[in-house]
Amino acid sequence: MYTVLAVTGYKPHELGIFNEKHDHLPFLKYALKKKLEQLIEAYDIQWVITSGQPGVELWAAEAAIQLKNQYPQLKVSTLAPFYNQEERWADPVKDLYLQIWAESDYTDYITKRNYENPVQLRQKNQFIIDKSDAILVLFDEYTEGSPAYYLSYARKKSEAMDYPIIYLTPDEIEEVIRDRQQEDSWN
Repeated sequence: MYTVLAVTGYKPHELGIFNEKHDHLPFLKYALKKKLEQLIEAYDIQWVITSGQPGVELWAAEAAIQLKNQYPQLKVSTLAPFYNQEERWADPVKDLYLQIWAESDYTDYITKRNYENPVQLRQKNQFIIDKSDAILVLFDEYTEGSPAYYLSYARKKSEAMDYPIIYLTPDEIEEVIRDRQQEDSWN
C-alpha cells in the first residue's frame, strides 16, 4: 500500500504545449486522470503531492482535485519550493496555480523564502521524494527534461527501499487518446 503519491513530469514547453488551447492538452489531462484513477484503486492512494510547477504537475493536481468527488479519501497537497513561484508565469498558468493552491487540502512552502538560487529546486525535489511512498512521472527515457532531476532522487530512494517509480509513457498517452477518440466516435 502506497498512500502518498508524488507526481511530476514535463513542463509545457518541453511537450510543445505553449497555451491552454493546445489540441492535445485535453487528451493529456484525460490520460493523467485515468492513470491517477488506476493508481488510487490499485494502491489506495490517500494523498497526491506536487510542487505546483507548470505542466504535468499542475494538470495532475487539477485531475486529482476532480477525482476527490469519486474518491472521498483522496487529498491533494501543493508544496511550493519557495514563496511567489508563480510571479513570472503567464496569467492562464498563474490562474490555474492559484486555483490549485486554493483547492488543495494542504499547502506549504518548502524553503519559506523567495527564490534565491537553484538549490531551492533541488531541496524541493528531495523533500517531496522523502515525503512520498511512490512517484508517478510523465517521462520518456529518450527525451531529456526537467523530470530527470526528480528521478535522480527517486531512483536513489527506490534502490534503498520499496519506492515505486511509475511512468506514464508517451505510448500510454497515445493509447488513451486512441481509446478516447474511439469512444467519441461511438457517441
